Amino acid sequence: MKIVVLAGGLSPERNVSLSSGTMIAHALQSLGHQAALVDMYIGLEDYNGPLGDYFDQPISDRWRNIAPGAPDLAAVKAARRLESPSQFGQGVLELCQMADIVFLALHGTCGEDGRVQAAFDLLGIPYTGSGYLGSGIAMDKDLTKRLIAHLGVQTPRWQRLQLTQQQIEPLTQELPLPSVVKPVASGSSIGVFITHSREELRTALEESLALGGACVVEEYITGREIQVALLEDRALPSIEIIPKTGFYDYNNKYQPGAAEEVTPAPIPPAWEAAVQQAALTVYRALGLGVYSRADFIVDETGTPWFLEINTLPGMTPTSLVPQEAAAVGIGYPALCQAIVEESLRLRGNG
Repeated sequence: MKIVVLAGGLSPERNVSLSSGTMIAHALQSLGHQAALVDMYIGLEDYNGPLGDYFDQPISDRWRNIAPGAPDLAAVKAARRLESPSQFGQGVLELCQMADIVFLALHGTCGEDGRVQAAFDLLGIPYTGSGYLGSGIAMDKDLTKRLIAHLGVQTPRWQRLQLTQQQIEPLTQELPLPSVVKPVASGSSIGVFITHSREELRTALEESLALGGACVVEEYITGREIQVALLEDRALPSIEIIPKTGFYDYNNKYQPGAAEEVTPAPIPPAWEAAVQQAALTVYRALGLGVYSRADFIVDETGTPWFLEINTLPGMTPTSLVPQEAAAVGIGYPALCQAIVEESLRLRGNG
């Protein structure tokens, strides 16, 4: 098949996306597919050949490893030669229309929030993963919690805020501690703060305001960080995350050796069953498809507390879904192939 692996874009998770895309493109090529890795925002600015020949271009490894820290998006914008308000770079849509399917390796607000999926639906372009509506709902942490709170899935108490500078000091004194402050719509733990003091809370709120001000302040639950991948409407073995320092933030997620990841998670069978069922409940309630990853804190009683669900989870060298798939004998290329086949079936092309 001719497959466009769409990555990059203008999300703060741009570098993670490019790493995922590199891995996916190599895996698809190893299976005999014609896989073209494309930066959604930059597009084909540096390519001068026939468009159809781009599927035969070699895949560079320059983005395989993720540099510490979030990318400079202003510099990315300045580097693009195409003067257009479009998020799609030069030749991107035209190439996608030539493909049998587009493998979405996008992460965050530039592709995980349903907008790219909706555009592709209108253009008749098949793509991997969930549809536009489920993707949009899952990206909004507040809305997701509202939808699943009555389904028997425990989730920490929370409130959504649209911060202004005038609110910072009153909220610093009023909000309960300890709390977790996170953006409403973001991923890779960018902008996430665990606050145990008023000073830490003030800093978190100031940083959240700088990121746009739309945030969720969530009750802090003590427990073990357990995540569950869903593939083709079934739960894979869970994985436990044990950061060597701090919590599972951006650097601990993507720098090799920064966290211990154990799959299957060393938890009692009853706990495993409970966290898998909770993950499936969220997945089905939001109408998701193909694959996702749900994140939980499991407390000392074995109760899973749902945090969020990711509709385009990472596929980087340190990502979790491939590790969970490997635990049931599904290697990385086979996982990519399963995602392609289930996506084509879901879109009516399989």
